[in-house]
Amino acid sequence: MYPEYLVAPMREDLISAGYQDLKTAAEVDEAVKSEGTVLVMVNSVCGCAAANARPAAKIATQQTKRPDKFVTVFAGMEKEAVDQARAHMMPFPPSSPAIALFKDGKLVHMIERHQIEGRPAQMIADNLIQAFDQFC
Repeated sequence: MYPEYLVAPMREDLISAGYQDLKTAAEVDEAVKSEGTVLVMVNSVCGCAAANARPAAKIATQQTKRPDKFVTVFAGMEKEAVDQARAHMMPFPPSSPAIALFKDGKLVHMIERHQIEGRPAQMIADNLIQAFDQFC
């Protein structure tokens, strides 16, 4: 587990953009299983991937056609919440950062770490925007 002071700015980055920070498995289940669409961002301290994933996730909130909810869990912090989010993302292996779109409780789009690393935020956001156009 990381010290909270280390992750606080990265956590706040998404919260200030409209993401709800989930800390328990029950909160994850409630969000993911809800009717409509929800984007789940597995936040991370990883500078090589999360540094572009967070800006992409923030760009996603600014779209006209977008999910009903934006939520986040933080890898390396709230283990129960992260494990539950990852369980919903099966069959994809655990990955952080990662971004998943759910519709009516079903996983419909997934962006794994290997699809984030080395890509600029706008390219990642464009991937999300295409998914929003299809599923939201």
